[in-house]
Amino acid sequence: MQSSASLPSQTAQSQTQATRQFISFTIGDEEYGVDIMAIREIKGWVASTELPNTPEYMRGVINLRGAIVPIFDLRSRFGGGRTQASARHVIIVVSVHERVIGLLVDAVADIITVATSDIQPVPEMDQHGHIGFLTGLVTVEGRMVALLDLHQLFDSELIADAATAAA
Repeated sequence: MQSSASLPSQTAQSQTQATRQFISFTIGDEEYGVDIMAIREIKGWVASTELPNTPEYMRGVINLRGAIVPIFDLRSRFGGGRTQASARHVIIVVSVHERVIGLLVDAVADIITVATSDIQPVPEMDQHGHIGFLTGLVTVEGRMVALLDLHQLFDSELIADAATAAA
């Protein structure tokens, strides 16, 4: 009898494990998603302090409750030019490679929950541009969301360079 009593619990647990949650956000007309477990905070745009000799996509640093956090402009990181940041833009603070960084995006769109089986692989193309940073694609309410792999997008060397520049 005990095994049948634990069956619904096991079924619920396997259903929970079969879904993933993402925060989706926009950059221009495109929508991207980041695993919700990587997100530490979402905050409105605040001016950053630019640092010399850093790539165009590194906007600078901000002081977040005593911690110096490098801010990366995702539009620029994807080759779309530098964002003209305004009060409507958002910084998504994430943890990558045991470091905290901020991602400058246009707007947060939604929290999405998807079955892992609904995540489609990225079509094979040449790996130029930002296609290598994607872990999959998912359709949510008729719109395509590209799921980002923050570890590929911001390799540990890039994060270490940003931390060194901020020090």
